[in-house]
Amino acid sequence: MVQTPTKPLTLDEFLKLPETKPASEFIDGQIIQKPIPQGKHSTVQLDLGSAINLVLKPQHIARAYTELRCTFGGRSIVPDVTVFTWERIPRDTSGQVSNTFALAPDWTIEILSPDQSQTQVVRNILHCLAHGTQMGWLIDPEERLIFVYFADRPIAIFETVDDRIPVPTFAEPFVLTVGQLFSWLEE
Repeated sequence: MVQTPTKPLTLDEFLKLPETKPASEFIDGQIIQKPIPQGKHSTVQLDLGSAINLVLKPQHIARAYTELRCTFGGRSIVPDVTVFTWERIPRDTSGQVSNTFALAPDWTIEILSPDQSQTQVVRNILHCLAHGTQMGWLIDPEERLIFVYFADRPIAIFETVDDRIPVPTFAEPFVLTVGQLFSWLEE
């Protein structure tokens, strides 16, 4: 849902507004509320974030976050899953993970919901890539395919059960096939 304020808001003014459920994003001066996640979306989101953390977090390579607000490049977006390399995770003065992530993720992952605009999701992925994100995934649970957006080459589609889905270089210990990802919907 797009909300056009009567008086245009700045990014700073948007960030002072109370959080909404589901989250709202600030894109090109508009407030866009994300759709409520449904079963397939939630299953893939939770299982994927957990699977990434199971492999990358213990070695302090990277950490996956779900529904994390990232504010950079004039936008404030809430990708379904973001992954930050360990050294780029913002920390507060006590060394704990910061509440504010004012930078682009290293890897952004979106899961398409039935009522969601694919165009808007792709724009967010491209915005991330333009600001230093290494890779973006767009997972379509209904079509059972994954679009992979690379920072340095054309988009690729992965839809065969045995296809190994590419990951950023830092995440190479994490291996996942299309079949494994969509098998989570059957568990």
